[in-house]
Amino acid sequence: MIDLSTLRAQYITDESGERVSVILPMVDFKALMEDIEDLAAVAERRDEPTISHQQLIDELKQDGLL
Repeated sequence: MIDLSTLRAQYITDESGERVSVILPMVDFKALMEDIEDLAAVAERRDEPTISHQQLIDELKQDGLL
């Protein structure tokens, strides 16, 4: 996850000095987008049933993936 304290953001302000937009280096923007995609995937799968680590290993072995 990107550390917001190291973000190299620049701001566009309106006439009263209020920040209205952000300019980010592409590398920071891409990292933020990856984080958002990861969080969306977690949110979508939140209600899915869970299995134990051992059950996962056993299933992978059954499927020939391990």
